Amino acid sequence: MNYIEHIGKYFLMLKQVFTKPQRARVFREALMREIEELGHKSIGIIAFISFFIGGVIALQTALNLESPFIPKSLIGFAAKRSVILEFAPTFCSIILAGKVGSYITSSIGTMRVTEQIDALEVMGINSLNYLVLPKIIATVLFYPFLIVLGMFLGIFGGWVAGVLSGLFSGTDFIEGVQMEFNPFLVKYALIKTVVFAFLIATVPSYHGYFVKGGSLEVGKASTQSVVWTIVIIVIANYFLTQMLLT
Repeated sequence: MNYIEHIGKYFLMLKQVFTKPQRARVFREALMREIEELGHKSIGIIAFISFFIGGVIALQTALNLESPFIPKSLIGFAAKRSVILEFAPTFCSIILAGKVGSYITSSIGTMRVTEQIDALEVMGINSLNYLVLPKIIATVLFYPFLIVLGMFLGIFGGWVAGVLSGLFSGTDFIEGVQMEFNPFLVKYALIKTVVFAFLIATVPSYHGYFVKGGSLEVGKASTQSVVWTIVIIVIANYFLTQMLLT
């Protein structure tokens, strides 16, 4: 199947996702379940990676500033900009695409090959709205909080790395973090996060919903969904940066 047909089916899927909503109680229960599965269970991996990557960014910046004429506060400034602009919104979203995307594709794909989706359709339930819309809302609402947590822990990890290694002082790092703070950069990161969250919820859902065959095909679809979600996130990141920062 060519790419244009896939794109067309994807947008037709989105149209059906946002039509014929389910009863409020059923939808609320599904939303809470998806927030738990897609959001709450991802806090640990985001916190762990953010802390240590922030430390690595700070250490590498310090090791490359060999000139005594360059102030040490520049380390905190560079770490802050790197974490806020790219690491937290983009790198963490790519991690979530791997963790969450494979789960979404495999869960929906398993329902497809075991004919559970067909049973929902027979009962008159809009299966796409029932399965996909709670995932979209859960990721779009919860992932900005995850990314803000990643920003904080990334910067904190850089401060801890400097204090423990002795390469720079905590005071210099904090001074650099406070230097030329631009609130729009945080807004820019959150806008990217919302777009990436939507892609993380919908692209794997598309691959899982239209899978054909058995368990082997579900596994292949999970791999494809992760790859394509990451590719689309990287492309979207480029265009969002062009539109918002240039």
